[in-house]
Amino acid sequence: MNRQDLADLAAFVAVARERSFTRAAAQLGVTPSALSHCMRGLEERLGVRLLNRTTRSVTATEAGERMLRSVAFHLDEIETHVAALNDLRERPAGNTRITADEFSLQTVLWPRLRGVLARYPDIRLEIETDYRLVDIVAEKFDAGVRLGDIIDKDMIAVPISPEMRMLVVATPGYFARAGRPRTPQELAGHCCINLRLPTLRGLYAWEFERGGRAQRVRVDGQLTFNSIFHIREAALDGFGLAYLMENLVREHLDSGALEAVLEDWSPPFSGYHLYYPSRRQPTPAFAAIVEALRYRA
Repeated sequence: MNRQDLADLAAFVAVARERSFTRAAAQLGVTPSALSHCMRGLEERLGVRLLNRTTRSVTATEAGERMLRSVAFHLDEIETHVAALNDLRERPAGNTRITADEFSLQTVLWPRLRGVLARYPDIRLEIETDYRLVDIVAEKFDAGVRLGDIIDKDMIAVPISPEMRMLVVATPGYFARAGRPRTPQELAGHCCINLRLPTLRGLYAWEFERGGRAQRVRVDGQLTFNSIFHIREAALDGFGLAYLMENLVREHLDSGALEAVLEDWSPPFSGYHLYYPSRRQPTPAFAAIVEALRYRA
């Protein structure tokens, strides 16, 4: 039996079930005359009449009824298996690896992805936190999350957060003891909490800009961490000035536990982006993750 025989048998089942060449042809997307010709060819090859034709109806002969009972079951079974394969192909599933810093993981990725993971339990997600600008191709990640202005130009970059801003903050008690810096240069006279980044192989320089003039300031103090969350806790405990994302300290600013200085030196900048190679062919699982993370203003 060849493919044409299978197609003709499927057409026969449609005609026998619909009892109409017109309705079966519409279902199959062919003309009634082409379908009638197909049925005559099938009957000739099998050497048996399958259909009784009148001007008003079409019915299966006894041989046709036997054929219908036997063939229809198997064709339905094949259709069910094909549908299951299509569902497997289109349903988000499989492994996705993402590298991100801890702040984007806590504030952007996890709040949006937990719903996707609950909805699609066949997605397996691995997220590695790292401050380095990772070569995602060499290290076999599917995507990375970083601030928009440090993403390689050969990557597709999908915005996943609004613009962001860094602020210099401390407790009211600290400012009462040490005063408030009015310019970035005055930070030299203050106790500042440093961040050590592996990307820079050293301490992170605090960055400021006003009137188109950018400044990078190296600060000093008693404490150095490699976690922004520990820096926030130390600032809340009154150990000095911290330089942190505004939304990391917003609730503490609103409550009065922290206060900000040098705000006119802290303009907004491009927020977090999900980046991945432009040549990547997205799987359903990866596409679901991208759409869940995509920022919509």
